Amino acid sequence: MKLSTQLFAGFVIISLIFMSVSFINFRLSEDVLANSRYVAQSQIVIRNSSALQRNIIDMETGLRGFLLTGNEVFLEPYYLAQRQIPSMLDELDKMVKSSSPVQQITIVQIRMIHDRWHQKFAEKLIEQKRTSTQNPISGILNLPGADAVLSLEGKRMMDSMRSLFRGFNAIEYTIRDARRATLNNSIDRTNEISTALTIISVLLGLGWAYYITQFISRRIMIMVNLADRISQGDYKIQIQDTSKDELSNLSKSLNQMAGTINGTITELEAKNKELDQFAYVVSHDLKAPLRGIENASRWIEEDMGKDLPMSIQEYLMMMRIRVHRMENLINGILALSRIGRVKESQEVVDVQQLLFESIDMVAPPPEIGVAITTNMPILYTNRVQLQQVFSNLISNAIKYHDKPQGHITISCQEEKHFYKFSVADDGPGIDPEYHERIFVIFQTLQERDAVESTGVGLAIVKKIINRQGGTIEVQSAPGAGSTFTFTWPKSTASKHLPTKN
Repeated sequence: MKLSTQLFAGFVIISLIFMSVSFINFRLSEDVLANSRYVAQSQIVIRNSSALQRNIIDMETGLRGFLLTGNEVFLEPYYLAQRQIPSMLDELDKMVKSSSPVQQITIVQIRMIHDRWHQKFAEKLIEQKRTSTQNPISGILNLPGADAVLSLEGKRMMDSMRSLFRGFNAIEYTIRDARRATLNNSIDRTNEISTALTIISVLLGLGWAYYITQFISRRIMIMVNLADRISQGDYKIQIQDTSKDELSNLSKSLNQMAGTINGTITELEAKNKELDQFAYVVSHDLKAPLRGIENASRWIEEDMGKDLPMSIQEYLMMMRIRVHRMENLINGILALSRIGRVKESQEVVDVQQLLFESIDMVAPPPEIGVAITTNMPILYTNRVQLQQVFSNLISNAIKYHDKPQGHITISCQEEKHFYKFSVADDGPGIDPEYHERIFVIFQTLQERDAVESTGVGLAIVKKIINRQGGTIEVQSAPGAGSTFTFTWPKSTASKHLPTKN
């Protein structure tokens, strides 16, 4: 199966899981909302019941005040409650109609008792009170309905309604407690189910993501290992990949690349061997006639003796000088071609000691002094190549010096990843327009007959430094001397370096 198909399938599965979780949570939330509405409605029923009971009590209180004082002001709350009570009874009946038949019957009973109290008791007393001309307080006993008042019939009806209200509210409290318990249970169930489903979906998602990442990373690490092995010179390695997906195409390409590199390296090694053999043969075949020319010139001098003209002697001397130059050119070309093709051995190098040896090997004349101004580092590097760089730079400073007395200064500056070495002289200097040219093979700034030079030394120096990962530059101006500065990488194998006390 293709990797893209697996990823898409995993995405679809995880999406379906989350959609299912969302749907279940939605359904559970609907139950919670429904139960919340039931609890809220129950609270409204209790509130409306209390309000209805207060209005009935207000009617009773207003009636009593009017019968005692005959003041119509006491009837204002009576008539206000009278107008509101029918609609409140209808609304309360509507609210409990579908939930509690017992409460509905209770409302019917309250309505009947209230109507009887209102029509057959309260209204008659109010009418009689208004038509009575007797004293307000003593007149109550002489009213036609006074027997009803004395028999406490009104109180019994009010007590009956209060009792019905208590029963109605008790039922409603019971219903509300049951609905509240149901609400709490639904909330708890929703939390538990939602948490469980969320954990399951997250675990499934993480499991699938872990599987995919491990699957891909394992395949990629195999390819990285292939690249590492190739970088270490193992060009015959191949990846065994039986999967048929996008990464399989990459594995196939890497195998082809490794095979191509292996073939190219093999061919390159064969070419290098041929070049080495060719260079040896060419150098041998070129040096043989050069030695023959030099010997012939000497034989001529020996045979002619004193009869040899001075001009011929000069020509023969010039011939031998040119022969030596040609030999140096051949040796320089061979040295330049070997850089990078000969196995480089690394060792601990005390740069200060190496400089002493290089100066001694170059053997500067007495009129030119060489000074090392700073403490030199200890490196783990290629000793021969570093010595070759210093020897060439010191030798050039001596060779091109044009004053009776001279001075060469060698210094070092430590940087984060490199050491910066400088070889400065007080010679004739170099015009800035030639600062790049001097590092090109066979390029010299003076006539070869004036200063014997092959033009190969600085080219060798630059190639060695570049292969080490460093750079070289020159700061100079005519008459101001020259300073060659090059960087040399610090050792990456610190375990080989001696520890400092």
